[in-house]
Amino acid sequence: MNGRGLLEGGVGGALATAAMSAVMLAGSRAGLMADQPPKHIARAVLPGHPHRRKPGEGVLGALAHFGFGMTAGALFRLVSRGHRTPVPVGIGYGLAIWLASYQGWVPGVTALPPISADRPGRPAVMAVGHVVYGITLAAVLNRFRDRHDR
Repeated sequence: MNGRGLLEGGVGGALATAAMSAVMLAGSRAGLMADQPPKHIARAVLPGHPHRRKPGEGVLGALAHFGFGMTAGALFRLVSRGHRTPVPVGIGYGLAIWLASYQGWVPGVTALPPISADRPGRPAVMAVGHVVYGITLAAVLNRFRDRHDR
């Protein structure tokens, strides 16, 4: 795999993260979750009490969220070796990220409770957001693949 493939994966991950973030904002506006999870994660890892607001947590959370999404996109592109991605595979990838994160390391850093112990709104919004991430990532990477085939 060349650098162009990793770049394409990163671009796909950034666009997929933007689409997922729109779902998250809609969920917040609908009252299904109070704060964005990336802000909770930044709050938990910054020095001080893990659940008290800290300066810069919103910006740090957004940067980390996009960085994570871009890295996950590049990793997916690396694993797929540039082959076309069926949309259900993208959805599965998005949901796997959600489960590994929100049932695993996110509660591990005490940012949020695990999915099984959280309020119903946030897990539902985050699951839909990760489905949108997977669909968008597959679509963008397939578009890159189609351009290479021409």
